[in-house]
Amino acid sequence: MLRLSHALANLCASRKDASFVGGRFSRSALAVLALSSTFALAQTDGGTAAPVTAPTTTSSSSSESDLRKEFEARLEAARREVKELREEMRAQLATQSVAQGWQEDWVDEKRKLELVTFDGYLRIRPELFYKFDLGRGNDAAGYPLFPRSPSSLQDRTQAGVNMRFRFEPTINISEEVRVRAQIDALDNMVWGSTPDYAFSRNGINDYYYDRNEFSVFSASQTAPRSGVNSLQDSILFKRVWGEVGTPIGILRFGRMPSHWGLGMLWNDGNGIDNDWGDTVDRVSFTAEPLPGFYITPMIDFNLSGLISNRTQEGGQPFDLNTSDNVTSFILAVQRRDTEQERLAKLNNDSFVFNYGLHFTYRNQRFDAVDTLSKPFGATEGSASGQATSPAVFRKADIFIPDLWAKFERKEFRIEAEFAAVLGGIQNRALSAGAIDASQSLGVYQFGGVLQGEAKLLNGDLEIGGEIGFASGDKAYGFGNYPRRKGSGLNGATAEGDTDGPQYSCPNTCTDNEITNFRFNRDYRVDMILYREILGGVTDSIYFKPKAKYRITQGFEAFAALIYSRALFVESTPGYLYGGRGESLGIEINGGVRYETEDGFYGQLQYGILFPLEGFMKREGSIANGIPINGTEIQRENAQALRAIVGIRF
Repeated sequence: MLRLSHALANLCASRKDASFVGGRFSRSALAVLALSSTFALAQTDGGTAAPVTAPTTTSSSSSESDLRKEFEARLEAARREVKELREEMRAQLATQSVAQGWQEDWVDEKRKLELVTFDGYLRIRPELFYKFDLGRGNDAAGYPLFPRSPSSLQDRTQAGVNMRFRFEPTINISEEVRVRAQIDALDNMVWGSTPDYAFSRNGINDYYYDRNEFSVFSASQTAPRSGVNSLQDSILFKRVWGEVGTPIGILRFGRMPSHWGLGMLWNDGNGIDNDWGDTVDRVSFTAEPLPGFYITPMIDFNLSGLISNRTQEGGQPFDLNTSDNVTSFILAVQRRDTEQERLAKLNNDSFVFNYGLHFTYRNQRFDAVDTLSKPFGATEGSASGQATSPAVFRKADIFIPDLWAKFERKEFRIEAEFAAVLGGIQNRALSAGAIDASQSLGVYQFGGVLQGEAKLLNGDLEIGGEIGFASGDKAYGFGNYPRRKGSGLNGATAEGDTDGPQYSCPNTCTDNEITNFRFNRDYRVDMILYREILGGVTDSIYFKPKAKYRITQGFEAFAALIYSRALFVESTPGYLYGGRGESLGIEINGGVRYETEDGFYGQLQYGILFPLEGFMKREGSIANGIPINGTEIQRENAQALRAIVGIRF
């Protein structure tokens, strides 16, 4: 205790920032000093109680009782002061921070200056898919709604386990300078996908490397190696960026995540159930001119075009031609509370109103169309070192405003995001020397999400809903995969196609507008239709009532019903077969989730999709692209079972 009192005295004497906790630190320290001094006086140097003379009179007994009561009162007061100090110090540390990105809050908790700190998670994700083709077979262009087993058409079930280890170290150079990174190991690797049997058969001398002639004898896994036994290496260094705090704001530079609002359009994919994530090469500066208001100008380098090491040049690689670059100029303005401020307002029966605008201007003059699809060093250079890769005069200008707002009280929350993608492409050619060099395309896309929820039973029950829409047009197919070749002339989409390009220019442009807005793939709406079968929300509107109930601390059950509808019936694959309804399906999702304070995360979900008229199909002969004398094929319900088991740190 003497050491504690001396340490606190030294701390109080050396503390320069008296406003650290508004003066309470000094008062609490004095209380602890008084408490420790009392203990010290009550003990001998050997740690045993000092002898006390037995009372001889009633007066001395009463005096001793009063002293004991006074001591206990002071002890309890000191304990309260220490507890309040600890809570206030935590709150103060949580608000002394710098702006951090667009996902949860703009102000990052300022850690104690440790050289290296770690964040991340380990997850495994067992999944089971049943009848995801809905019993339709292939569409008019020959594509299935969902990949089928290549060995048997009767095999309608797919099941397996995938995993990911995400490691996010932070190197703190000082209190104001740090380097952050994101590294994924065994990213979405399917269990059993890299057996030693497969790796050994890639050896140069099979008689030396092959220990197993039959795969059934394989008993070990090897590390994934790109181009050898996997499409990617076992370790992916995804993001690295630096942060520098200055007196007027925060400078960030490097390859970093990008997120805004609800994540409908820009989503960093940092959730434990996410798969994609937007990663940008960016320079940004965040300033706070007024308390709670943040202004961030940014420059993103989206595409560099032809670079020197594609022309077999040695040494430091560099960009050969800036005119084929794609660059985004971004300004984000936002009013947002920190998480600590938000909780304080809600606990005081006040409200939280946050909002912001994220505006992007993106342009490209030329497009080295045949560059990125070729391997490095493949005939793009000449003996003179001049690049020979052809380029297309693209002249594209895109404007992307994205508005976000949230109003929240302790009893309810309303949050919305609305975005548009507007602009034009003067030359749509996908290869140099194409005859369509003068054909231009317009881009007019709109999308939005509105969420709301009410909290009942002291917050244990949440009942809410969500409405989302993404613009589309009468072009056949949805447009999540515009590079897919349709069944029409020159790869254009036709009736009955599920996906493909959303403009039509076989010879002359009959449809020169791209109007289908696409949600970010990591914005989760459901388990089956948008997430797995269609590949995202586009050319659709959906309605999603949902509920969540907290059974006990860390354990909750949740459920949702999603009704999905195409905006245009021509976009549905059932249009070819006489389907005249835009309804795509009704999906029911439900599950349970368990989280602990020490980082364990467990979740189990079940979903079932009831496909509607938009997925109609008939069997029978087809004349001139129209089914005749065909009977309708019964649509089959798709089901999914997904679990997540993980540890966050």
